[in-house]
Amino acid sequence: MFKGFQGRRGACMLALALTLGAAGAAEAKNPMVGGAPMYASKTIVENAVNSKDHTTLVAAVKAAGLVDTLSGPGPFTVFAPTNAAFNKLPPGTVDTLVQPQNKGTLTAILTYHVVPGTYTAKDLMAAVKQGGGQATLKTVQGEPLTVTTKGKKVMLTDAKGGMAMVTTANVMQSNGVIHVINGVLQP
Repeated sequence: MFKGFQGRRGACMLALALTLGAAGAAEAKNPMVGGAPMYASKTIVENAVNSKDHTTLVAAVKAAGLVDTLSGPGPFTVFAPTNAAFNKLPPGTVDTLVQPQNKGTLTAILTYHVVPGTYTAKDLMAAVKQGGGQATLKTVQGEPLTVTTKGKKVMLTDAKGGMAMVTTANVMQSNGVIHVINGVLQP
């Protein structure tokens, strides 16, 4: 969970709902992501497959064998890189990662984008404020992810010092929430 919140359950579980929009912004009933409406009644996978901005992520999730997991009850907070975010990686990286012999590495990278529980942008910003400027999330992969803010934007820093910004926050799903990000995080 968040660094500094370990001893505080219940209320300090941060209202466990991290939806897709800027902190404090009103949530759209069915926000559009990648040209498709995202339905709160559908799972993370059911919605992601319809986003034309997340075809690389969906292909990677399938290659890693994570479809069943992310279709499960969760709840999960997923920081979902766009196709443009994957395109920032060195040429050939994605093609190499989706090869069967690299499934372990691909799975580690993808699960580094997933946090147990549901955390809204508002929850993240509150945790950053309470943490004196940053909060730490423990990913499903096991490595920490650091959350900071820049104005009203939520920023993520990975274990290697790479950064990504939440570009669309608080996209609620039946099994958690998706936050669209502009970079690929690496453990």
